[in-house]
Amino acid sequence: MKFSYSKVEKLKSRKVIESLFTEGQSVGVFPLRLFYIELPETETTITKTAVSVSKKNFRLAVHRNKIKRLLRETFRLNKHLILDNASKKYALLFLYVGKDMPDFDLLNKSIKKVMHKFIEQTKN
Repeated sequence: MKFSYSKVEKLKSRKVIESLFTEGQSVGVFPLRLFYIELPETETTITKTAVSVSKKNFRLAVHRNKIKRLLRETFRLNKHLILDNASKKYALLFLYVGKDMPDFDLLNKSIKKVMHKFIEQTKN
């Protein structure tokens, strides 16, 4: 298994990110919320992923960037959960909604739970 997070897996399209918030569905496990929307079959990768942290809760960019790095790392280590179980292609956005600075273990547990909820919701 390859634990990489390459450039083609990153969600950068403004249109898709906008549609995630307007048309997409969400799953939440505190302190994370996962927004997702189905991608067209023409996409090359199974998932396109982005992470975000609210500027309202974390004023300093240093803290927002650290949380985003932790989120990307936990996703990179656990993305096999989605890749093994997803039948369609999805755009995902992980939003950190907590107000305290998280540690790696908390985010790792939360991302696993939110991914399992996502898998259960998309199977139906």
